[in-house]
Amino acid sequence: MTYKYLALGDSYTIGEAVAPDERWPHILQGRLVGDGIKVEMPKIIATTGWTTDELQAAIDKEKPSKDYDLVSLLIGVNNQYRGYPIDQYKKEFESLLQQAIAFAKGKSKRTFVLSIPDYGVTPFAASKEPAKIAREVDEYNRIAEAICDQYEVAFVNITPGSRRAASEPALVAEDGLHPSGKMYKEWVDAAYPIVKSMLKE
Repeated sequence: MTYKYLALGDSYTIGEAVAPDERWPHILQGRLVGDGIKVEMPKIIATTGWTTDELQAAIDKEKPSKDYDLVSLLIGVNNQYRGYPIDQYKKEFESLLQQAIAFAKGKSKRTFVLSIPDYGVTPFAASKEPAKIAREVDEYNRIAEAICDQYEVAFVNITPGSRRAASEPALVAEDGLHPSGKMYKEWVDAAYPIVKSMLKE
């Protein structure tokens, strides 16, 4: 059997500032294939800068099929960056998660969410109230995790590791904001055992 994988998100999923083979969904797919689990190249619906409502609009336009074996969702940082109401995120994230499950043939156990990384530790954010960014990112992630728990969807918390970028420049891409391929590999390290077990069920 060959599995189909759909990745939904924003700059962190499309891999802004890194080569395509350094995007974390591509790293994940390659690692699964390396372990003898056949997975097609991921279908990615993600663009740098997207908020929850913009991802929703793209999904409405693209109308993905509901026959994916694995679906990931990582969204919200741009809601925080733009100062959108937190209640908007809560409502729209839940709707997006419901759709992600539907795209995974209705299987919550084939759906997973990555937490929002803390970009406040990057050079880009040095003058943008890093402590405030950290607090708000944590709040967004608490909301996302609670909703994931409600729907029995795996929540992979990569945020603590993302904060190491404060002292490890190699974890930041050349643009001074987005994760490097090295950090994306660490995200896959965190998600991989969960995803592998999902596909073996």
